[in-house]
Amino acid sequence: MGDPAAGDGGGGLVTASPFKGSSGSMSPLSRFALGGCISTTGINLQAATNLNRYMNLRATGNYFNYSVNNITTNGFNVDAKLDFASAGASVDFYPFPSHGFRLSPGALFYNQNAATATFAVAGGTSFSLNDTTYYASASNPVLGSGGLGLNKQNPAFTMTTGWGNMIPRRGGHWSLPFEIGAAFTGAPSLNIALTSGQICDAQGQNCMDVATNASVQTNLAAQVAKFTSDLSPLKIYPIVSAGLAYSFKTR
Repeated sequence: MGDPAAGDGGGGLVTASPFKGSSGSMSPLSRFALGGCISTTGINLQAATNLNRYMNLRATGNYFNYSVNNITTNGFNVDAKLDFASAGASVDFYPFPSHGFRLSPGALFYNQNAATATFAVAGGTSFSLNDTTYYASASNPVLGSGGLGLNKQNPAFTMTTGWGNMIPRRGGHWSLPFEIGAAFTGAPSLNIALTSGQICDAQGQNCMDVATNASVQTNLAAQVAKFTSDLSPLKIYPIVSAGLAYSFKTR
């Protein structure tokens, strides 16, 4: 006679779900999950598998690009492009497996997050560098370019916390993972160069090449140093994401 605990009353065998129960077990790598999120690192795709009842191994990939034109600052007209591309992995530790709270140390193994920009000063107009005013030639306006890197530490350690297990321990397939934390990417790198054009006096006379003028280059270096100091808090890049995930059995 069969064990009543294993029967369904009709002779069929019922196997207890490894998700259910506060003390139940779960075979390693027996579940797999895929998810998508919107995050501060871009469009985020995730994959996870269970290591044991308390831990998942999770991989992430992020991608995003965005262009913005005609930003005006200090007399410069700026066209900029933001490019995010990164990938990493983390271990999600669930101290209370039947609930969704987790702690997740990890790393970004690939990080190409950066911004690029081109600069132009309309001919005959003024611009300033380090609180010094210059005038662009009417016939040979000033042009330049620059770049911002958000990836000094590569790979970079990450630490996040959140709610929502991509592989729910209570059963079910769908989850709504939320995450908040930071990637320790190091202080941003910034470079700006004025590469062509001429500066003149206020009357448009006595013009000189901007790329070789000592005053321009000295004040440009000082201005870049100020911008770099302003950007220094970004050495810890914030991570915030929310999305949807689906899990299924692999064996």
